[in-house]
Formats: sequence, C-alpha cells, structure tokens
Amino acid sequence: MNVILRSDVKGLGKRGDVVSVSDGHARNFLLPHGLAIGAGEGAVAQAAAMRKARDNKERASREAALAVASRLGSAPVSVSAKAGNEGRLFGSVTSTEVAKAIAAQTGIEVDKRDIEIETPIRTVGRHSVLVRLFHDVTSTVSVDVAAS
Repeated sequence: MNVILRSDVKGLGKRGDVVSVSDGHARNFLLPHGLAIGAGEGAVAQAAAMRKARDNKERASREAALAVASRLGSAPVSVSAKAGNEGRLFGSVTSTEVAKAIAAQTGIEVDKRDIEIETPIRTVGRHSVLVRLFHDVTSTVSVDVAAS
C-alpha cells in the first residue's frame, strides 16, 4: 500500500514522502496514529507541497546554522574551574559548562548534546571543542580554561 507520511517516521521516511508499506502496517499503525494518509491522486499533490515546505525549512535552518558557525568560530570562550598548583583541574570541564559559557559570552544558545568533547578537559589552557549545529554544519570552538 502506498501512503504519504504526515510526519517523520524513523526508519521509514520524512514528512511528505510517498512510501510503500505493507497493508497491515498502514492499517494498524500509520493511519490510526495519524502518521500517514492514503496516497490518492489529490494527496500526491499535497505530498509535493509538504516536501517543498520541508526543503525550504531545511534550507533556512542550514543557512542560519552557517551564520551561527561563523560567529562561534571567531572568538574563544572562557571557562573557569578549580585547579591545583600543577594546572590539573579538580574534575573536568563538561559540555554543560561549555554550553553555559557560550550562551553567556556570545548569546548563542547551544544544546549540550550538540557539543562534542573528544577527550575530557582536565587541564588549564586552550582546548578545541566541536559544536554540531546542523546535520552537516559544525564549528570548532576554542575553550580557554582558567584556574579559579
């Protein structure tokens, strides 16, 4: 049975896609939960409009992410943490602390799950952190860790 997805379904497709699924899956799951509609002639035109809207929204989100990436990479972010005499931190700097520092110093809200710290930050100094802003847009942020 051919159906048009009304929302993104993991493992099946995105909103507006025309997909072929088994009759039972369509009747018992997709249609009752409002995740899909039958693919009639008029509905196929509606699906094309949904795909166009999705593509426009995705393009705008990508352009916004590129603008944010250029702003993030321009200036380092400072984080202070308790450290010993040798410059080793008591604990480590986490992605939550980096996200709070980015928001406070640049005004850009970044989700802590989008920050990728390759190795734990446990020393004073400058470290590089990767921030994923969109599925194919990333930015490298310099984090200056200072002893407090």
